[in-house]
Amino acid sequence: MDLKYLNTFRTIVAEGGFSRAAEKLNYTQSTITFQIGQLERELSVTLFEKIGRKMVLTKAGEQLLPYVDEVLSSVEKLRCFEQELVQCQGDLRVGVAETQLCYRMPPVLKEFHAQAPRAHLFLRSMNCYDIRDELMSGTLDLGIFYEDVGGFGSNLVTDPLSSDPLALVASPRVKARHPDYITPDQRIPVPLIINEPRCIFRQIFEQYLRDKAIRLDHTIELWSIPTIKNLVENDVGISFLPRFAVEEELEAGSLAEIPTSLSGRTITAVCAYHKNKWVSPLMRLFLNLCAGG
Repeated sequence: MDLKYLNTFRTIVAEGGFSRAAEKLNYTQSTITFQIGQLERELSVTLFEKIGRKMVLTKAGEQLLPYVDEVLSSVEKLRCFEQELVQCQGDLRVGVAETQLCYRMPPVLKEFHAQAPRAHLFLRSMNCYDIRDELMSGTLDLGIFYEDVGGFGSNLVTDPLSSDPLALVASPRVKARHPDYITPDQRIPVPLIINEPRCIFRQIFEQYLRDKAIRLDHTIELWSIPTIKNLVENDVGISFLPRFAVEEELEAGSLAEIPTSLSGRTITAVCAYHKNKWVSPLMRLFLNLCAGG
């Protein structure tokens, strides 16, 4: 049995279809179809069936999946065996939430490169939901994100890193003009400067505003936390961020925290990987560094 047929089968399942698997593996769709046909002939079963416009797993395909995961995991262990005997090297794909990447990860990354200079670290700043999804599909080895995204059940192994409070912040001048974000049913003529719509702390604050029937002027949507802070410091609007991301500015007085009914609300950062993923020496090093070990 050709291992690449098993890898193709697993990729179809992970990507949700033949055409996406072909794109992911850089194959033609006819190659994908041929490989699955060969695998079905070897096993004497039908693995996929067409329902409507989609190809879905048959019962036999569902039963095969855990065996394929086990085989591919064992192959990965064999490929890493020599590395384990010598030193940490190879590739590691890590997705990190932007606030964690900016303010918490630099010491970890510095020490990782010092201890594993021959490793190839593929690091991406990503939305937490995308990190969760790519961990589930196997595209990422590790993810640093906020567990508040949920939706992964027991499929991911998560190691808690920290639980951090959130803060509504403005410049001292904007806070002096608009200090009340607790009284319900009001309109406050300032914009919210925040990350993209699937940002965890944006979702928390927007739900708070809906619950309080508080309407802001408009939303300025940016991808850069440092840029968001810069605009807030310059009286453009307010923002709702993890407190550790604005700690220096609060201490310096260039930003001021505004009281809300969300006082005490925290978000929990975790380092996670898929439960079926073999924890290679390189992964173990990164996990230990994140945990402060």
